[in-house]
Amino acid sequence: MTSGCGCGCGTPSREQLLPDLAAPSTRRPSSAASGRHPIEQITVPAGTFTMGDSSGDKNRADGETPRHEVALSTFDIDATTVTNDAFARFVEETGYVTEAESFGFSAVFHLAISAPEEDVMGPADGTPWWAGVTGADWRHPGGRLSDLDGLGDHPAVHISWNDAIAYCEWAGRRLPTEAEWEYAARGGIDGAKYPWGDQEVDEGGWRANIFQGEFPRRNTCEDGFLTTAPVRSFEPNGYGLWQTVGNVWEWCEDWFHPATYRRGTTAERRTLVTDPVGPAEGQARVMRGGSYLCHLSYCNRYRNSARSQNTPDSSMGNGGFRTVGRRDGAA
Repeated sequence: MTSGCGCGCGTPSREQLLPDLAAPSTRRPSSAASGRHPIEQITVPAGTFTMGDSSGDKNRADGETPRHEVALSTFDIDATTVTNDAFARFVEETGYVTEAESFGFSAVFHLAISAPEEDVMGPADGTPWWAGVTGADWRHPGGRLSDLDGLGDHPAVHISWNDAIAYCEWAGRRLPTEAEWEYAARGGIDGAKYPWGDQEVDEGGWRANIFQGEFPRRNTCEDGFLTTAPVRSFEPNGYGLWQTVGNVWEWCEDWFHPATYRRGTTAERRTLVTDPVGPAEGQARVMRGGSYLCHLSYCNRYRNSARSQNTPDSSMGNGGFRTVGRRDGAA
């Protein structure tokens, strides 16, 4: 298995928490698409943009370069990440059991653990600020002693890529491609570092939910949040999307490879690509947007172009998703 990025805001793979774990069978929804996906939709117009890092802040191992031109067709995308209330409706209608529930544990940041001591399995390999916690799942984001009271409008977390796909099947939706995600996140400002432009996240007041203080020991919560924020916090971007950076990592449809942007000849890379879908295969799926654990001092992946990845069965307390409409002609 390929592990998540090794930075503080990254997402540890399930293998980092418990190596050699066999995957259980996960229950899939039995109902057809319900058409009751409750998240507001934003129509993103067709257009062309420059994909990749423009600020010089790229993480070399993530493959944010070379920059290249991409054309995209019109698509509808969720204005926010999928909330706990929306995910609860899906589970109620289908009886779906998430992979965190099937495996019996998930990854929780050490300052967010709310569980008996015996439930804490120990630190993740390479990222000791993460721990595997027995009983942590979307209903119990910090562990068995936590719940969703007052968190209905927060993003659903501890959601694996496979869980997100199951939700999409129920809702008649799909995950965004990596190109669609970046185009939508930019909000019509091509070449900018962040959805709002190039101003830093704390300039003139906090613009996104990231980590403040001394990572990983102390979060001063200057933006008001230790972990997740309500999905409509801060300001939407130019297209009307909320919190595409910070708050939670968002799964994309694509397989991840650090050389995705460099594949092909120089001439081929200079050719305008329309509606790219990423590599045909891989071990990990793309994650975008950073999370409440990012900070410029050690991890700057809360930028429009920043990329990360994790294995499809991995879940964590800072990982969620948003959906897009199915492609024309899709069943």
